[in-house]
Amino acid sequence: MSDKKTIAIIGAGIVGVSAAVWLQRDGHDVILFDKAGPGEGTSHGNGGVLASCSIIPVTVPGLLGKAPKMLLSSSQPLFLKWGYLPKLLPWLRQYLSHANVADVERIAAALTPIVGDSLNDHKALAAGTRAEKWIVPSDYLFLYENRAHFEQDALGWGIRRKNGFDWQELEGKAFHDYDPVFSPDIGFAAKLSNHGHITDPGRYVKDLAAHVEAGGGRIIRANVEDVTRENGRVTGVRADGEAIACDTAIVTAGVWSGPLAKRLGVSVPLESERGYHLELVAPSAMPRSPVMVASGKFVATPMDGRIRLAGIVEFGGLDAPPSRPPFELMRKNARAAFPGITWKEEVEWMGHRPAPADSIPIIGDVPGIKGAYMGFGHHHIGLTGGPRTGRLLAQMIAGRTPNTDVSVYAPSRFAT
Repeated sequence: MSDKKTIAIIGAGIVGVSAAVWLQRDGHDVILFDKAGPGEGTSHGNGGVLASCSIIPVTVPGLLGKAPKMLLSSSQPLFLKWGYLPKLLPWLRQYLSHANVADVERIAAALTPIVGDSLNDHKALAAGTRAEKWIVPSDYLFLYENRAHFEQDALGWGIRRKNGFDWQELEGKAFHDYDPVFSPDIGFAAKLSNHGHITDPGRYVKDLAAHVEAGGGRIIRANVEDVTRENGRVTGVRADGEAIACDTAIVTAGVWSGPLAKRLGVSVPLESERGYHLELVAPSAMPRSPVMVASGKFVATPMDGRIRLAGIVEFGGLDAPPSRPPFELMRKNARAAFPGITWKEEVEWMGHRPAPADSIPIIGDVPGIKGAYMGFGHHHIGLTGGPRTGRLLAQMIAGRTPNTDVSVYAPSRFAT
């Protein structure tokens, strides 16, 4: 192509690797940087669901009233390391200011173009690569005790319908005929088709990265400290003290993007939404499809030889070790949801989901610096939205006009 670029992508999770695949298909030279290597962070540890319908943010109306009670109960899926609260407060004030109907509708409308066709986005991304085998088309079910319990979430379901999602309602016997592994206490399901899941998210991202490398891309395990520029134009990156030339750089480092973004003049109010998973290895039975169990706000996903449980929210920063109560809560919730399933061993994991205070990802060009771009801040839907985000970045870098309004994601909204 006439305008071949050397593009440094800082962060090799699903967003960075997706951008690398699409940019390489456009004929560019790509260099992927990651301090731990591809697919080692949140892209490994997520819930694995291609959750197109997950457009409702955590900040729903009423959260402010419920949060204190949730934080004081070990049976609720919201945790806080109290010593971190003073540092969290400025972000938390902004975050909670969006817990109203108008903002929920605005956030959902912004997220839908990024996640709304995730299964097809992943298929297009992985086509012709070894990663294809990890993608499984499936239903995605939200499970409730009964219809009245489902109707408590009417706001969210109404917003989903407004954004083009439809579902089938399964009650009582109809649900248990669909999937008999669940407890009789679960009497209602909203079943969404045209979803999917990844049966090993970490290996999926690694296989995509291996495809980039096989196509001539470079993968460098290093910590990028800065994006260098001259006369308002990107000239390279500095990684572990070494200068590496490039003419375009994209910050896709998830929750670790904040300091780099700040150096580029974009001050994103960004926190870690600490996410946990518990894997039940060699289970005696598998759920037929991934499910969200509403009573415990956790996801159970059938994976390669295991069931992965995920879905806790904890605020406590990047440095504190994992807490025990989230794992114990997931174990307790799993035994309640599918009491007949046994398993041979468990694997625990905790990682960091990048949470901007307005719940909308940061995607696009950096104001005032030619060749600088960003793609991060997807909260708990990074795997779902990664391929579309990578493709949008590739289109922007090529000067093509994306088929969605990208102004809502623009880094300029946080320019200093």
